[in-house]
Amino acid sequence: MLMNSFYPVIMTQNVTTTTEFYTQYFGFEKVFEDDWYVSLKNGSYELAILDASHSTVPDSFQRPIQGGLILNFEVKDVDVEYKQLIGKDNLPLHLDIRDEDFGQRHFITSDPNGVLIDVIKIIPPSADFANQYNEDLWSDEKK
Repeated sequence: MLMNSFYPVIMTQNVTTTTEFYTQYFGFEKVFEDDWYVSLKNGSYELAILDASHSTVPDSFQRPIQGGLILNFEVKDVDVEYKQLIGKDNLPLHLDIRDEDFGQRHFITSDPNGVLIDVIKIIPPSADFANQYNEDLWSDEKK
């Protein structure tokens, strides 16, 4: 399959609140807006917000999704984002900031729908994990 684009769509009962959350805290901008659907962009990254009760959603799926989804936001300085989002903006904290042996420094918060958001900085993995990578994820461009 040759794809032109790929992006998550969050189904919600409150399109406006969800849109405001991602524009205020994660720097997304609206590129299309209707009362039932909003398309957001931040650089080359896309995210869409969809009213879960809209007719384009099959009847048996017309409910917000709260489990089974984590959005990963890879950032340049996770400590700065932690201080802003958790310390100043008081977003909910579900996993406190920490370093992982597999090569991440991260924390987890959530959006108004309960969708988990993992804010991540790639760091060098421990020796036990380093040989499992097929690419250099901790190069200078990720630091």
